[in-house]
Amino acid sequence: MPELPEVETVKNSLKNYVLNRKILKVDVLYKGIINYPSVKEFIEKITNQTILDVKRRGKYLVFVLEDYNLISHLKMEGKYFIKDKYEITKHDHVIFTLDNNKYLIYNDTRKFGKMYLINKEYDNNSPLNKLGLEPWDKELTISYLKDKLNRNIAIKTLLLDQTIIVGIGNIYADEILFLSKINPLRKGYTLTNLELENIIKYTKEVLEKAISQGGTTIRTYSSVNGIHGLFQQELLVHGKTSNCPNCQEQILKIRVGGRGTYYCNNCQK
Repeated sequence: MPELPEVETVKNSLKNYVLNRKILKVDVLYKGIINYPSVKEFIEKITNQTILDVKRRGKYLVFVLEDYNLISHLKMEGKYFIKDKYEITKHDHVIFTLDNNKYLIYNDTRKFGKMYLINKEYDNNSPLNKLGLEPWDKELTISYLKDKLNRNIAIKTLLLDQTIIVGIGNIYADEILFLSKINPLRKGYTLTNLELENIIKYTKEVLEKAISQGGTTIRTYSSVNGIHGLFQQELLVHGKTSNCPNCQEQILKIRVGGRGTYYCNNCQK
């Protein structure tokens, strides 16, 4: 699933193509992508709206329109393409015809992605109203984490909880915990202030570096028009079966909360 760096990359790429473009027509080929409102109402409301901006909130894209906000979650394999000419391609599900004779196409192999058309106050509406803090939010402090993580749950699972910190997925949680030297099985309530400080520090560092590399492409992720990320070349533990880059012990793979998790049992305590 695309995580914060991947969605940020897609957002930045889309802005090069769709800003100030009017949506002349919408074709919904697979109705299951439209979560709210009805497909009929979705098409009626979004037609002739101009795209004023593209933002990101957590793992969601926010297309800011004149009267509404189009919220898009890519889920596992959602992608956007910009094309000069439209010919039906397998897995194309929503096609936006723009006023510059180009087409913004949402493609999703597994059909898990969702779109919501909501009013302008998007932070106060589902699905965004329950999201936690952005990694660079000034309110992301040791005291905030101490309160939110004070639970008898593995820290790896807590880092994936989007109501605490948004945008961290399986890949980056492994990298953050490795750099913080924290075992992914540690219970949240056992973490010290220094460990919480390191989680904040390395969350920012890892995500910023991943954004600068265009995200991570391990299986199917790509940005607009199929451009792949490069951060997979920088991963220290996730997906590795080699030795730890710090101590040379074997990197282990376990399952935490049902998610494949990579860590060094010697370095991470």
